[in-house]
Amino acid sequence: MENKEYFDIIALLKLGNLRLRYAADTYAMSVDEYFAMLSNFLKLAPNTLRALRRFESRDGDKDDYKDLDCMVSFLKELGWQQFIPTFYRILGAYDTGNWKLASYHAEKAGDEFKEFCSKITAARKTSKPDSLQDPNMPLKEYIKYLDKEEENRKLVILAVDDSPVILKSVASVLSDTYKVYMLPKPKEIRTILDKLTPELFLLDYRMPELDGFELVPIIRSYEEHKDTPIIYLTSEGTIDNVTAALALGACDFVIKPFNPDLLREKIAKHIVKKKSF
Repeated sequence: MENKEYFDIIALLKLGNLRLRYAADTYAMSVDEYFAMLSNFLKLAPNTLRALRRFESRDGDKDDYKDLDCMVSFLKELGWQQFIPTFYRILGAYDTGNWKLASYHAEKAGDEFKEFCSKITAARKTSKPDSLQDPNMPLKEYIKYLDKEEENRKLVILAVDDSPVILKSVASVLSDTYKVYMLPKPKEIRTILDKLTPELFLLDYRMPELDGFELVPIIRSYEEHKDTPIIYLTSEGTIDNVTAALALGACDFVIKPFNPDLLREKIAKHIVKKKSF
């Protein structure tokens, strides 16, 4: 493949409608070949978007017809079926001169197709994924490998505390069982959550920058963290503080200095594995 491009397969697997597993099972292609198809798809996508807008405004012609018909072939091999029926309806309406119907379906598909293209673009990488040893590996086998990695991976915990000593203690106690990320600057939590999907949060109760109470609404603003367990680490274990913490959406608390066994016990009780893809 000339001008080789790579893509994040895990990001693609998260696009459920892409049906990447279906494509891998149906077509005997390598990862490299699939990446080449994605690259060609992105090159053709602007023509498809232009054709959709022209059909929407009832200005579509035979060239726009060809662009949509060509894209249907790509979508079939990519394993993404969502737009195929709509594109066929547009083409059929054009064949019968029904511009009103063609415009209706083109308007319906345009924004969704643009968003889909954006997600494919976002999955594009400048270098080979670390987990991909051989780009010539069959796509089906690579997905099986990723599934195995997902099955065996450690669950992810994000510990937020302004004390490096506490963070190191937490990591020391939990790292054998969990993948622990440490955040000493709570104001950076959005940056972390844009890159990471923790399966449990350990939050310090009192911090000078942003306290544990203020962090909860930020965490809950992420759709994937509406129900992610939150445990407070606090030296202020009064009834009022505990009640307030639970009211905010925390599921439990641990008093500092913490008992390692108790911390492990409470995490094991609440943590739930999130499927990465």
